[in-house]
Amino acid sequence: MDVFVKYLLAFVIGGAICTIAQILIDKTKLTPARILVIYVCVGVLLTAINVYEPLVKLAGAGATVPLTGFGRLIANGVKKAVDEKGLLGALTGGLGATAGGIAASLVFGFIASLIFSSKPKK
Repeated sequence: MDVFVKYLLAFVIGGAICTIAQILIDKTKLTPARILVIYVCVGVLLTAINVYEPLVKLAGAGATVPLTGFGRLIANGVKKAVDEKGLLGALTGGLGATAGGIAASLVFGFIASLIFSSKPKK
């Protein structure tokens, strides 16, 4: 039963984060790109004030997979790099922490472009 509750919490919290984004898309004039940037910044901000970590412990992947989780990853990378390298870490930490995900998205995007024929909108 404990595993079921963990999955349920991940689904509900991750779904709530995505539902908020969908409401913003439907009810405001914000573009999806701006909403994505807002989500990353909110993740950084919530991590900076130590609010996001308890949510990650509660929801697991429900909080780490959405873009707010990417903001958390950037913030933690910067924090760690600043502790190790000083002020230079503020510029390099976020990229170092997210390099694996960024590289994977580039490789998989390239593979998808080889498999599928994309066409511009008319």
